[in-house]
Amino acid sequence: MNFRIRYNRKKIKELISALQKAYQLGDIHVIKRVSAMLRIHEGKSISETAQTLGVSYQTVYNWLKDYLLKGADSFKFNYSPGRKPKMTKTQKQQLKQCLLSSPTEFGYDIGCWNALIIADLIYQKWGILYHRGYLCQLLSNLGFSWQKACSVSDHRDPIKRQEWKQNWHNIVKQAQEMNALLLFGDEASFPQWGTLSYTWALKGCQPTVQTSGKRKAYKVFGLIDYFSGRLFYQGHTGRFNSESYQRFLLYVMQQTDRHIILIQDNARYHTSASMKRFFTEHVSRITVHPLPSYSPDYNPIEYLWKRVKKDTTHNRYFPEFGILVSTVERVLERLSQVPDYILSLMNEYRKSFEHLQFPVAA
Repeated sequence: MNFRIRYNRKKIKELISALQKAYQLGDIHVIKRVSAMLRIHEGKSISETAQTLGVSYQTVYNWLKDYLLKGADSFKFNYSPGRKPKMTKTQKQQLKQCLLSSPTEFGYDIGCWNALIIADLIYQKWGILYHRGYLCQLLSNLGFSWQKACSVSDHRDPIKRQEWKQNWHNIVKQAQEMNALLLFGDEASFPQWGTLSYTWALKGCQPTVQTSGKRKAYKVFGLIDYFSGRLFYQGHTGRFNSESYQRFLLYVMQQTDRHIILIQDNARYHTSASMKRFFTEHVSRITVHPLPSYSPDYNPIEYLWKRVKKDTTHNRYFPEFGILVSTVERVLERLSQVPDYILSLMNEYRKSFEHLQFPVAA
């Protein structure tokens, strides 16, 4: 029996999609069925198709009849159910909530969750024993990753932090109405003895970094603009104090004639009597909004300092102080030329702190 069947574009797309899915699943049965339908569309007879695929004429005829009647529903993929999970979805969510708390809350005399402790917790709560090697995959599926902890001061004032968040929109609006620069400010210190960080190394061979033991550091003042991504910075070899901070702000005012709305933390040399007089004298040029105490997470320039340290002092040896200074200055100069990078830090900041509801830069 000779006849010709042609499919429309939608059917062809449907068949190709089903064929790709069958290959991904390794389902040889569906691969043959879909291939048969495509060959018939190309003008091959049922006999030729059956011979090519190594099946009987009747099999291909039945496949074709099913497809014409049911369409893609005639392809029954062979999903492999795999091994039944030990923990139910509910138990996994309960485990996730447990891991959001400290191990000490569950009677463990340790502050860090590790595979053995988690395995014991699962066994104690649900009587399920996991190999610790599998727990890494389980934790990853639950949205966890191996991370270094950071410290958070217990002196934080939640009320002040909430007030600052609520006032943020007013600060942005003020800057836009005044056509002012909205600058986040902070300082960083880059030690000559370097900083240690994670790196790949041979197992059993801990990487070492040479050090001179000299307790000297290069200090840098910095400001980044929320709207344009512009970077202002100034390094010096002395101490951070009110006098050096004032020199930096005067330098910034020389670089722009626009009003400056300054967001800064409450370091002593930011709030000293000398600085209060300075801000009063320059009230026509600078408006200050202090961050809540102990809230570095509210200052996106912290991301910049992490990047600079990564590119300069992490696992580096500086036999001479001048080499450190030139390295830091070179990286800062490079970053000052890419405002889009600074703006990307602002975007990451907004993503990381969506609860702050920061408005997008205009």
